[in-house]
Amino acid sequence: MLSVLLVTFPFFALVLCGYLAARRGVLPQPAIPGLNAFVLFFALPCMLYRFGASTPIGQLLDPAVAGVYLLCALAMVAGTVALTRRGRIGWNDASFGALVAAFPNTGFMGVPLLIALLGREAAGPTIVTIAVDMLITSSLCIALSRLDGAGTHGVGVALRNALKGMVANPMPWSIALGALASALSFKLPVPVDRTVAMLADAASPVALFTIGAVLARSQMNQHEQVPTREYVPVALAKLLVHPVLVWAVGTAAIAAGVPLTPFALTVLVLVAALPSASNVSLLAERFGANNGRVARIILVSTALAFLSFSGAVALLT
Repeated sequence: MLSVLLVTFPFFALVLCGYLAARRGVLPQPAIPGLNAFVLFFALPCMLYRFGASTPIGQLLDPAVAGVYLLCALAMVAGTVALTRRGRIGWNDASFGALVAAFPNTGFMGVPLLIALLGREAAGPTIVTIAVDMLITSSLCIALSRLDGAGTHGVGVALRNALKGMVANPMPWSIALGALASALSFKLPVPVDRTVAMLADAASPVALFTIGAVLARSQMNQHEQVPTREYVPVALAKLLVHPVLVWAVGTAAIAAGVPLTPFALTVLVLVAALPSASNVSLLAERFGANNGRVARIILVSTALAFLSFSGAVALLT
């Protein structure tokens, strides 16, 4: 366990540094969107491109990995919505609560952390999960969020907005270009490759620092009280139920003859054990959901993940 903590501690320590910097005013709130933009539009796409280009195309187009992960994501969405809707929470809040329960922070945290723990071979399955969450899980939850009296027209508008968001997001494009480069064995010119490498190397520390700053900003800007029963169970489901579900489904799939390797299953379980994706808070705010509840789920899952994720790594590796 100590050897695992030696790897995971710096990652969560950087999140804490960003959180404290924003809380103490060392990092002004107006500067946080700039950091976020640097990670989203420059550093992270370069990192994903490099890992995609250096990963065999078969790993990036692995239907067994995508199928097992997608099935578990759909189960998490359906279960969370069903349990949440029993109360007084509407479709909008229930859907984004489900998204935050099923969408790990794979881009900003998972890729560098899992590669540090498991090696570069973890890049392929991890990138597949990013594509599934961005293209399918997010679109499904956004569509469900429009069922609060919006009718078919509202769902259609939501899906169009989700599609526009995906087209404008550089992460799917960087994954696609990396996969294309891998398939064609394409190499960037040396000066361009070095520039991309420099930006990619900056992705991990800046992204982790930015996660902390975003969490601090969301907490400082919350003025409404949210009962703990409305966000703590969802955070625990993200950290505990999601990875156990992936492990169970993946183990059953391997027993049934699905060509899923034990290593890929380990990567999928650890992806599911990550805390909730911080960008779900931005989506919730954009679509008028209770962002205070979503932000609390992300904050609690990130704080608890230091121990729960490290424990999952110790058990699996």
